Amino acid sequence: MQTLAVRRVVSGPRMASPWWRGAAAVVAGALPALAFPAPSLWWFAYGALVPWMLLVRSAPTARRAAVEGWLGGLGFILFVHHWLMPSLHVFIVIVAALLGLFWAPWGPLVRSMLGGVPSAGRAMAAVVVVPSGWLMVELLRSWEGLGGPWGLLGASQWEVAPALRLASVGGVWLVSLLVVAVNTALTLLIAVAAARTVAAVGLVVCALAVGSAWTWAPRPDRSGQARVAVVQPGIVSGPGSLERRFTRNEALTRTLAGQDLDLVVWGESGIGADLGRRPDLVARLAALSRTVRADLLVNVDARIRGAAEGAGIFKRSFLIGPKGPTGDTYDKMRLVPFGEYIPARSALGWATSVGKAAGEDRVRGSRQVVMTLPPGPSGGGLRFGPLICFETAFPDMSRRLVQNGAQVLVGQSSTSSFQGSWAPEQHASLAALRAAETGRPMVHATLTGVSAVFGPEGERIGASIGTERSTAAVFGVPLARGTTPYVRFGDWAVYAAIGVLVGWGMVRGGRRLRRPVPAPAVPLARTAHDSAERPAH
Repeated sequence: MQTLAVRRVVSGPRMASPWWRGAAAVVAGALPALAFPAPSLWWFAYGALVPWMLLVRSAPTARRAAVEGWLGGLGFILFVHHWLMPSLHVFIVIVAALLGLFWAPWGPLVRSMLGGVPSAGRAMAAVVVVPSGWLMVELLRSWEGLGGPWGLLGASQWEVAPALRLASVGGVWLVSLLVVAVNTALTLLIAVAAARTVAAVGLVVCALAVGSAWTWAPRPDRSGQARVAVVQPGIVSGPGSLERRFTRNEALTRTLAGQDLDLVVWGESGIGADLGRRPDLVARLAALSRTVRADLLVNVDARIRGAAEGAGIFKRSFLIGPKGPTGDTYDKMRLVPFGEYIPARSALGWATSVGKAAGEDRVRGSRQVVMTLPPGPSGGGLRFGPLICFETAFPDMSRRLVQNGAQVLVGQSSTSSFQGSWAPEQHASLAALRAAETGRPMVHATLTGVSAVFGPEGERIGASIGTERSTAAVFGVPLARGTTPYVRFGDWAVYAAIGVLVGWGMVRGGRRLRRPVPAPAVPLARTAHDSAERPAH
């Protein structure tokens, strides 16, 4: 019955209208948003693209398929990132429309592979080619200046253990390929009776791939435990909020005394002043470190002046010990477009008048850093790699930190502008993927929630700290040794997808070259034996 209903929707009389088809494309493209937090209907991802694919495959022309690919992409971006509306207002629609263009080539690709009655060979190729095309869209829009890799389809599987194991093999990219392959096979199963055997085989192959990863992918070798505390002050607003937030962080941190800690982590922008000009704050932080007998990782969002970096607003993480700053610092490298800088500000600076876009660009850091703690309860000096907010969305950054020796990944974030939306849950879920990809635990500490800790296989450690709480919590973070295939081989799934598309293009091009050219239609010549004056007998 469900199959008949879907087919009627995409082939009914209203779907002959381009306006109805356009509206249906926007809605169909928005459906996958339900697979992400906060709804977290992870299972829905494996069929969420089917209505969109059924619509696009029935497009009357390749141009129309491109339009419906674009409109579906617009719907996807708009609904996955709808929580940006209070900050960007109407500009979010413009951003979604521009980013949706990346799906315009994907529409004709789906139509060419799934349209009509595909042969067994074309149907088999579709289960590989269509996901590869989708992955190219994810890769292109993952550029920092376009919003980064937020809302990758594979990220919807952050709480599914077999999918996390697959991420350890090929990163979130490989999980995206799997999810789109299942959607492609289901589309064939519904729409093309002649291809149902091929579709069933495709689904079996996907299941075998996940089973093989679950069975054969190396598991992290557990090697002890670190005790890490997360301090989440909660919402502090109004006049004097910077000083009051510091005071609340300070009070919560004092409650951690006597708990044998290795590290205490504050959220992003927990300090709103240049520590170089506030010796009083430095003294208070050093006193806290002595009280809890552990180093503090704090984050400053302020104008910092120095001989090396010049003047500017930095997002800088400081490691503070009993005697004050240890000298370990990290400056945020990948900034949030419009939130922390405006791309091409001379042309797009008007965005500050319609939303909460950055009035001044933050200064960008130049290198990643692995920090080392003094010996503590976990033994020798723990090595950890800091990431700031938006950076936890980038698989390559956590991978590089682990290659440089990080035993724990630490993300400092602030989603205080997006309370009551899906953003805090979406952000926290990314830590599970980064942990699973690298085989290293990850601590995600925020100002206002959701704060969470995940083990080296992406499993949740302890209870997360929701947006309604102001507290400090201690987590026993399991450490691990070993190297995951993703850390060793990197983004091989992306390169494989590129290879598939190049191969498919060469095959199509070769077929066109081999196709015989029809002879031109030339009228028969008349002869002297067959003319109007002397017809032939």
